[in-house]
Formats: sequence, structure tokens, C-alpha cells
Amino acid sequence: MMSYWQLLLLVLPVFALIAIGVVVRRVHWVEGEAETSLIRLVVNLCYPCLIFETVAGNATLREPANLLLPPLVGFAMTFIGIRAGLLVAKAIGLHVGTGLRTFALAVGVTNYGYLPLPIMAGMWGPESRGVLLVHNVGVEIAIWTVGVLVLSGLSLREGWRKLVSPVMITLVLGVICNLAGITPKLPSLVTDTVHALAVCAIPLGLIMTGVNLANYLNEPRELFDAKVTGAAVALRLGLLPVVMLLVAKYLPCSIELKRVMIVQAAMPVAVISIIISRMYGGHPRTAVQIVLGTTALGVFVIPLWLRAGLAWIGV
Repeated sequence: MMSYWQLLLLVLPVFALIAIGVVVRRVHWVEGEAETSLIRLVVNLCYPCLIFETVAGNATLREPANLLLPPLVGFAMTFIGIRAGLLVAKAIGLHVGTGLRTFALAVGVTNYGYLPLPIMAGMWGPESRGVLLVHNVGVEIAIWTVGVLVLSGLSLREGWRKLVSPVMITLVLGVICNLAGITPKLPSLVTDTVHALAVCAIPLGLIMTGVNLANYLNEPRELFDAKVTGAAVALRLGLLPVVMLLVAKYLPCSIELKRVMIVQAAMPVAVISIIISRMYGGHPRTAVQIVLGTTALGVFVIPLWLRAGLAWIGV
């Protein structure tokens, strides 16, 4: 089993790229329209290419259990997190207008993309990312239905529309190519181009995560609230990981999905919660406080949860 220090060394380069993004933004190398354009490039081109490359030739995803159950687990755990967040937010005195709904959304959504992808690749190899990406379909559905409805009161139809995206389309195409055996027949021009874009997705995505977070560092007093940050850390990095590891231990599922759940249990809050709170009339300051608090502590806590999950579940 990997030691705490080995796991920490696996995690640190990920956070180093986020830190580089903060520096890049602070020295004004990326700002304004450039920031928006680069985020769109990552989300709409590089990340879909990574998904296609990871999924289209992945033998693990030819097993029905790895295509059906992971999205259900992703949806269920995100739903549980959001509902638990509502209860905790009310318990600490938040209400609508002061961050109650934003708190629920934020603590319910773990970092399910750029942070776990390199960690899983480092622990079990690049092919392990395939089940994570399928699992993330359920997370996305939960975010754009349950999450958005809780935050803004939009209709279910408006939430579902957000699921039609380059990421979702590429995932479906990748699964079809994999199951139909089309991938080996694709021209090298296509596969080489996809690979070249795919290798940019994680480093550039992490850097742009740092760039986005840097936008909120100009007012340090607004970045921490003992009540909000403390409750979020206790729930997201304390209680919810226990729930997810219990499910991973006793759920009759593949080893690949158990590994995904171990890594997801260790993750801090996703940066996308800040973006969604801004888009749908939430309380962005609350989301920022939660993201920064759980991410900063996550540098040291992630290896602890990874080691605990590996030891207890035995994968």
C-alpha cells in the first residue's frame, strides 16, 4: 500500500498547477477575455478529447456493470451531499439570501474532474479514468437538475437542457465507438490529433482553476467565515467521505467503481459551484469560502482519506 508521503507527493503536483494558475492571474498574464476564452477551450475542446481518448478504447467499459452503475452512484452521492448540505446550512443559521442554497450545492459537489483524473492515473494507470468519466455523467445530471433547482428554482426542463454539451456528446460517441469496435479503425490523423489535445486538458484545466480562484483573492477578509468554512470542511472532508466509503465497501460493484469512490470520497468541493452560484442567483461569496477552505485543507487531508479507503476496502 502507498504511504501517506507517497500519496502526498502524488497530490502535490496537482495543487502546484493550481498555484501556478493563481500566479499567472496575479501577474496579469491571463485576464479578461483571455481567461474566458481559455476556459471555453479547455471545457469544449481539450476535455472532450480527453474523454474520447480515455473511453473509446477502454476494455473495462465493455462490461455492462461499468456503464450502468457508475452514473447512478454519481447521481446518488451528489444528491445525498446536497440534501445533507441543506440540513447543515439550516443548522448553522443560514437562510435564503445569506447562502443557504449555495452552501448545499457547494458541499454536495466534489471535485469530479481535473483533480481526481491525474490522481487516478497516478495510482492505477490512465485506463482507470474511464469509469470515473462515466461516473461523472451522474454527477453532471445531479448538478444540472437537483443542484440548479435547489439553487434557483428553475424548472426541471431548464436544468436538463444543460446536459447537452460537448462533454456529454463526446462521452456518448466514445462509448459507441468502444462497444462497436470502431476505435481501432479510426485514421491515425484523427487519433493523433485527439491525443495532442487530450494531453493539454488536465494541466491547462488545473491552471485555469487557479486563474479562476485568483479572482477572489483581492479581498482576503471575504475568503473565510468560521461558521461557513468550518461546517463545510466538517461535512465535505469529514462526514460525507465516511458515507461514500461505506457505500464503496458494501455495494456489490466492480473494483474500478470502488476505486472511483475512494478517490471521490477524498475530494474537496468543485470550483464549478462558484460558477453556478454566479449564473443562477446564488451567493458566490459562500461558494468561494467553501471551495478555498476545503481545497486548502485538502492538500493534507486527501492523502489521509486515500490511504484509509485503500486500507479498508482493499483495492
